[in-house]
Amino acid sequence: MSASTLGCTLHSELMEFFDCASHWRVDPRRFGMSRKLLLLIALVLMAPFVFAADSPRFRGPESSGVFVESGLLQSWPKEGPHLLWSVDGLGESYASVSTAEGRLYTTGMANEKGTVYAFDLTGKPLWETEYGAEHKGNGYPGTRTTSTVAGNRLFLLSALGKAVALNATTGSVLWQVDLFERFKGENLYFGISESPLVVDGNVIFTPGSPDATVVALDAQTGETVWASRGLEDAAAYCTPVLFDNGKHRQILTMVEEHIIGLDPETGEILWSEPSSVEWKIHATSPVIKGNSFYVTHGYDQGGKLYELAADGRSVQEKWSDDKLDVQLGGAVWVDGHIYGAASKKTWYSLAATTGEVVASIPRLGKAAVVYADGRLYGYAESGKVFLVDPDPANFKVVGSFKITQGSGQHWSHPVVSNGVLYIRHGDVLMAFDVKLPS
Repeated sequence: MSASTLGCTLHSELMEFFDCASHWRVDPRRFGMSRKLLLLIALVLMAPFVFAADSPRFRGPESSGVFVESGLLQSWPKEGPHLLWSVDGLGESYASVSTAEGRLYTTGMANEKGTVYAFDLTGKPLWETEYGAEHKGNGYPGTRTTSTVAGNRLFLLSALGKAVALNATTGSVLWQVDLFERFKGENLYFGISESPLVVDGNVIFTPGSPDATVVALDAQTGETVWASRGLEDAAAYCTPVLFDNGKHRQILTMVEEHIIGLDPETGEILWSEPSSVEWKIHATSPVIKGNSFYVTHGYDQGGKLYELAADGRSVQEKWSDDKLDVQLGGAVWVDGHIYGAASKKTWYSLAATTGEVVASIPRLGKAAVVYADGRLYGYAESGKVFLVDPDPANFKVVGSFKITQGSGQHWSHPVVSNGVLYIRHGDVLMAFDVKLPS
């Protein structure tokens, strides 16, 4: 059960309790408290489940683009939500932010050196650590990696393939591993762009070499735990995700010519599905629901939905669509529909059972799209931020504003955490208040 579902369940059961108490004439004063005090205690206990959650990795707690939040604005004023604070001077970057334990983290590049920054939730700097050289990007300079927080450790991956572990409180470097040196891989044209996945005490990366397509490093030491073998594919800009349907747990990712599922304990490639696309770029992670997952590609290449076989050793294509071709802005799967912004700037809602287009908004723009509390949030290449009602019967924009700070491409993915919308543009990080008024 997800945190948001649990929160709704607790709220429903709490209301049912009070209804029953009223019907049975149960007086809370018998327990030494007033009804208001009893309700306050219950709400405090419910708060972690209902109102907000940290976002400790790329695209939210499950890397699905779904943020566990409620009590958010359902529309915005004409000028957009209130800007709480902003910080600049963070260097060139397409990175997003991660949040955990009252801190937030992001990365940036200056003078071809990468730095990771930590702030408190008011934007006050806590520490910064330079972690080494970064990639020029072949026309798109800047960091790509969004840090992953696990326990008191922070993990990141430079665009040159250096895996780094830091103390999340102090910023001190705990270990560093050059993946291409250790596993004999080669870098990608635009620089490696995945963010780390932490599973069972291991950190997952994709060197894309013949004897190490995907690897697991011990989170404590950086030592190699396993390296997958059997494919000749290079990496393809994809951040791995964890698939868990209650029966099978697998790491899913896309490499140069395949979609693959791996055993998280051994690195064995359990299955591989051919997926050859133009430019060999798979920059959008699979999105998962139950026993199925959806993948999408840019450049007019559409997307497909697959279902895992009962033995976990193969997948079957259930449908394909030629409309939703997300290049690098991610897709989300919510309430039986899959959403995203296509390369030709139309936003789509697809029926997850069939792939049929059930709603669309034309000319809204290529965008990174996420979901929180009944709304889609999109940060478009035009620099506009959109709030969209995802109801297919009412699929429309209910708020927008323009990002005016920072420079360069608007490619960072938005984050909604603890009632705040975070947007990164170039060397500037902005925090907007999207909570309903108290």
